[in-house]
Amino acid sequence: MVNEDSKKLYRFLLVAGIVIVAFNLRPAITSVGPLIGIIRDDIGLSNWSAGLLTSLPLIAFALMSPAAPKLGNRYSNERILLLGLILLFIGISVRSISVIVLLFIGTLFVGLGIAICNVLLPGVIKEKFPAKVGLMTSVYSTAMGVLAASASGLSIPFAQGLDMGWQLALLVWAIPAVLGIIVWMYLSRKDESDDESDIRYVSTGDNQMWKSPLAWQVACFMGLQSFLFYVTISWLPEILHDYGVSMTTAGWMLSFAQFVGLPASFIVPVLADRLRSQRSIVFVMFLCAFVGYGGLLIGESYTVMVISTILIGITLSGVFALALTFLGMRARNARDAAALSGMAQSLGYTLAAVGPMFIGYLYDVTHEWSIPLMTLMGVAILVMTFGMGAGRDRYVLD
Repeated sequence: MVNEDSKKLYRFLLVAGIVIVAFNLRPAITSVGPLIGIIRDDIGLSNWSAGLLTSLPLIAFALMSPAAPKLGNRYSNERILLLGLILLFIGISVRSISVIVLLFIGTLFVGLGIAICNVLLPGVIKEKFPAKVGLMTSVYSTAMGVLAASASGLSIPFAQGLDMGWQLALLVWAIPAVLGIIVWMYLSRKDESDDESDIRYVSTGDNQMWKSPLAWQVACFMGLQSFLFYVTISWLPEILHDYGVSMTTAGWMLSFAQFVGLPASFIVPVLADRLRSQRSIVFVMFLCAFVGYGGLLIGESYTVMVISTILIGITLSGVFALALTFLGMRARNARDAAALSGMAQSLGYTLAAVGPMFIGYLYDVTHEWSIPLMTLMGVAILVMTFGMGAGRDRYVLD
């Protein structure tokens, strides 16, 4: 009876731990977007280097992603997830010191910590909930979206409304990391080696995955949708502000975009799990993206901005949830899911890292948002193209 209760507690904390890790995957990044102008002006950064505050974690994602499954296999996923949360906590703390070097070093640590958790979670879900990949992906992508949206909306009120400054407004998001550290300290110490709850990845031939055309399509889909997401959270507040919206309202508009997308983040994986091909979902998401960014391009009225923000929010949440679902659905087992996740996030975030800096550079050169917005519409077309390939009912190593 005691052993049964212990197993139930472990399973409960495992699910809770997954959700808490999901809570930590976005706020440390999404909280920066509304504050990027304040940080830029306070420290004296150019737009492209301010964009680096969002791009640097993505570079870290690309570097760490291939190593995370190997570390999880060698030391156990519980310990490596704990390490990821510790790195995230250190990064958030160091980044909150108003020194340029520490700002970028802390941002790099934030990226390394999130990268570890990003890569391991899809494989954990494939291993622990093989019959409920869609449902569990919905749960953690929605949990991720809730705090991501909250972080965007609360950044300016924290910094200016509560007079915390941008430093403390960023430091607040160390709290979920602390909660995660507590839960995963327990999970990492719990000896489950003789139990089915043990989560392990078996080493796989990474070269095989890199030779799979389907894996490349999943990776490019992952990267290009991330390009759209991280550009949007970096620059949407600045775009709206240039159109005459206050920075506080612009921050809440970014938050609104993520909240309005939460139903999509929950529904898309469940729907995808029930369909043999996910191409129809990909096409609907493309239409939302193209019309959303196009709306910002052609109209500056408040109504157009709100409609565009809604469509962009549905797109960003839906395609991200679908990308996560592909990591499990396109793999036959947890081993392949881990390898696919590592490859897709490594290549994918390399593409995504270019986004905020490149769009900031385009604005520095043109001094208007039309060219950057047309670029995003072009990227949306590429997302659809690779999504059509990734949405086929096939497995990566078949």
